[in-house]
Amino acid sequence: HGANYTENAVLFPQAINMAATFNPELAFKEGEITAREVKASGQDWNFMPVMDIGRQPLWPRLWETYGEDVHLAVTLGSAYIKGHQGDDFSAANKAPTALKHYVGYSYPLNGKDRTPAWIGERMLREYFLPTFEAGIKAGAPTVMINSAEVDGIPGHANYQYLTTILRGELGFKGFTVSDWADIERLYTRDKMAATPREAVKIAVMAGVDMSMVPFDYSFYDLLLDLVKSGEVPVSRINEAVSRILKVKYQSGLFESNQPALAIEGNFSTEEANAVNQQAARESIILAKNDNHMLPLSKQASVLVTGPTANLLKVMNGGWTLTWQGATEALYPKDKPTLFKAIQQKTGSKVTLVSGNEYTDEVNVELAAAEAHNHDVVVLALGEQTYTETLGNIETLNLNQNQIDLAKAVFATGKPVVLVTLGGRPRIITDIADKSQAVLLGFLPGMEGGAALADILYGDVNPSAKLPISYPRNTNDIVPYDYKPIESFESNQYRPLYPFGHGLSYTTFETGGLRLSKEKVALGESIDVSVNVKNTGALTGMETVLVYLNDVAASVTRPNKQLKAFKKIELKPGQQETLHFTLTSQDMSFIGVDMKRIVEPGVFTVMVGNEMAYFNVVKN
Repeated sequence: HGANYTENAVLFPQAINMAATFNPELAFKEGEITAREVKASGQDWNFMPVMDIGRQPLWPRLWETYGEDVHLAVTLGSAYIKGHQGDDFSAANKAPTALKHYVGYSYPLNGKDRTPAWIGERMLREYFLPTFEAGIKAGAPTVMINSAEVDGIPGHANYQYLTTILRGELGFKGFTVSDWADIERLYTRDKMAATPREAVKIAVMAGVDMSMVPFDYSFYDLLLDLVKSGEVPVSRINEAVSRILKVKYQSGLFESNQPALAIEGNFSTEEANAVNQQAARESIILAKNDNHMLPLSKQASVLVTGPTANLLKVMNGGWTLTWQGATEALYPKDKPTLFKAIQQKTGSKVTLVSGNEYTDEVNVELAAAEAHNHDVVVLALGEQTYTETLGNIETLNLNQNQIDLAKAVFATGKPVVLVTLGGRPRIITDIADKSQAVLLGFLPGMEGGAALADILYGDVNPSAKLPISYPRNTNDIVPYDYKPIESFESNQYRPLYPFGHGLSYTTFETGGLRLSKEKVALGESIDVSVNVKNTGALTGMETVLVYLNDVAASVTRPNKQLKAFKKIELKPGQQETLHFTLTSQDMSFIGVDMKRIVEPGVFTVMVGNEMAYFNVVKN
């Protein structure tokens, strides 16, 4: 989310928040700014974007994804790449990106990092490959490999994925890089190789071009021995080396050993910080606002309490200044926490009841006593910072201290505004039900505290929408694009907050859904138009979501899938007509024979509360 190991870098909201903006222009600008600051830092390659699909909420890297929807992830990820690389990543202010983690890494069955995924070929092709295909089309020249395994084959040993599909089908011409020390793990962890030497052979012959090993150089000795013995052909070495050298030459690495850009004028600029502020503001979801609880009056006294109330790290997450992002002392002193940002917004009394660290238990009795002395309680709950295996959890439930704290402040009868921070949708069902308002902050970055306060006090009108389905219960994990059988008889899609949910301080209406034709020949496109109007009293931004459903098909289809969206700002009373095009690709799916196909038949277009139908017919 920026040049994350460089002091004073502009650190953006994490990818889950960027997805919540539904604003590809912000993702493009994030890519531009990050590339510039990466190059000014003396770096030449960026391990972004994460193109994994986030459909397993227990997974401790969910927040690094663009959410559960393929179209949203394709759109935001592609925009980021284009901003980061431009038309030519050899430019001084551009740099190559890396698509990660190819492929299926994000869907571990048990939710824990670096554990097995079981993904059938149809699901792989429909949900997990399209983002990587889009990244390749956007020009990403490198791919990082899945650290875990899919269907019993570790990512670093999977010839089918790394060579047959990635090269043969997706047309990737760049180079692949292992994840951290993962080649040796074919021997030490996966028990696929009988020796470290065999692990190197398996990985290189499967299609791994570059080994990322920080502390151990045995890979090179073992590979040299394998070549000398004829077990790895020189042609494979030439293939890998040529791919790597091509990207190095394209990046200008052999032309200079100095940073491509000076720090001054290219680092933490006023323009870059303004973009980051806007991204944070557009990434925070107003999930509930009963009786117009928000915005708060600046005359109201506020108790701010909870483990995430006064820490910057809980708004940034892992990969922030350090691997786990956990060292609060390293964070910039000029960026406000949630508590400090609220203090800066109002001249009224603002009191904090929180520990010095996330792990400190909040004094529940003190919080309840202080609540009696204030007009409103801002209850800040959520997660500590983490990434990878250190973020593995057994349940999405909050810890007991947070639950006890919530019960205590509710018992006072004072109105409560719940603010959640963290990389996953922790279960807040009962707490949200008793709160008058709910803000889902996720990981809004360095500007998150200020952005939250802007929304709390109405200086910014919230416009974010959920890029995931927010579960009601820890085991009720159903994505929005569920199959008919998942809503049949007693089954149902009933999250706490659905995908695409997000309120505003104004109101919008969509209507007048129109299709350009009733019949569409196979291979043709259809145009969709819809009106959107601001029916409230404030200027605001609304994202219009266009869903499609194939009514009957030879493979069961989701109830709906997002195929297009557009975010627009409207003044009170203003109305605009938005236009979209649904292509043959949008109507397609992976057929019985595992090939992408469009079948004749009826399709339903859904926008807001309206539906319209068209018929695909044979030519």
